[in-house]
Amino acid sequence: MKKILSITLIFGAFFLQSCYSYHMTVGEGAQQNRQKTEWNHYVIYGLAPVDVSDASEMANGEENYEVHVRHTFVNGLVAAITFGIYTPTTTTVTY
Repeated sequence: MKKILSITLIFGAFFLQSCYSYHMTVGEGAQQNRQKTEWNHYVIYGLAPVDVSDASEMANGEENYEVHVRHTFVNGLVAAITFGIYTPTTTTVTY
């Protein structure tokens, strides 16, 4: 019984994780369909930033753009492999 409960808890914790996603519109939003994507680098389950992208710099000086920050499948896979020591996110800027 304890083994079934342990397996259920492990699978539940793995499959019931929420996905982090953040979307922000700056100015009037994207005027064209140009995109730039970069990874943000965090350690210790995302608590300590190492190198975080600058959205305004990624937009190449545009005043109107959209920012989408998320955990992709690959980001989650890398975080799982490193047991949360390295936890990247992906930022996409559309301008």
